Amino acid sequence: MNIQNNISLRPFNTFGIEAKTKHFSKFATLSELSALNEYSINKNEKLLILGGGSNLLFTGDYNGLVIKNEIEGVEVVNEDEEFIYVKASAGENWHQFVLYCIKNNFAGIENLTLIPGNVGASPMQNIGAYGVEIKDVFYSLDAFHLQEKTIITFNNSDCNFGYRESVFKRKYSGQFVILNVTFQLRKKPITNISYGAIQQELEAMGVTEVSIAAISNAVAKIRQSKLPDPKVIGNAGSFFKNPTISKDHFDQLKNQFPSIVGYPVAEKIKVAAGWLIEACGWKGYRNGDAGCHSKQALVLVNYDHAHGTDILRLAKEIMASVNEKFDIELEPEINII
Repeated sequence: MNIQNNISLRPFNTFGIEAKTKHFSKFATLSELSALNEYSINKNEKLLILGGGSNLLFTGDYNGLVIKNEIEGVEVVNEDEEFIYVKASAGENWHQFVLYCIKNNFAGIENLTLIPGNVGASPMQNIGAYGVEIKDVFYSLDAFHLQEKTIITFNNSDCNFGYRESVFKRKYSGQFVILNVTFQLRKKPITNISYGAIQQELEAMGVTEVSIAAISNAVAKIRQSKLPDPKVIGNAGSFFKNPTISKDHFDQLKNQFPSIVGYPVAEKIKVAAGWLIEACGWKGYRNGDAGCHSKQALVLVNYDHAHGTDILRLAKEIMASVNEKFDIELEPEINII
């Protein structure tokens, strides 16, 4: 067990925010995780589990122990006539796992190409893009309970998936470490190309026969054209959730703002947060090194040396202006620490 002191977290978060942690370590096995958990309990230290660092914002130093999940491994654990069941360890890079599935013609997550982060965060956030969410392909996961020191298996219904939500973000926040996730993927693809600009991108690519590889390539091109690379400009992807409002509220806004973008969801309307933010004039805004991306207003960025509090202040200003103009409350999608 190698525990380091006073370590910078800047290399471990895609926002590129400078923050330090009192203690830092990594684990690649269950026994290493158990030992680090015992250490945090015995020393009465706060414990933060870190994956790919792509969905969080540090607003200050962390006075505790940060441990990075580096458990790796991918294996096929079962199959039937229709499905293949693939177990991926939580420390696996998500995009690399998507590419592995495409290479082996395991269908279902090709629309989730290029989403940053690791496999372990995928059910926690119920990540989604272009008409597909993790709940659509999720079968089960194994998680280590930090207090009871036992491994518990969760099925789909146990996770209580919602829009960018699961029990691990609310009810069980900070109680479990996800060890692995098993996905139920299709042997014969049922493609989803109706969402966003996938169809147009496939046509532009000259694709005549749609495959999961072609969909993945199209999604990659779309994301790269709109979203900044965290290796170049610090960001955590979409900072806010798309809010859901009543149909009456949406109809009122539609009369006032005819170009507003919304989609029906279970008798309500999900409104495009990026449109709301852009309509308030924030797209391309910059104050020091904190800004709102010039191509996608939903993405807040750290141009170099912004502090986490600078990003959070900007986020609150955006939320206030959207609420004032549209009477809609935006909610951050990322975890603020």
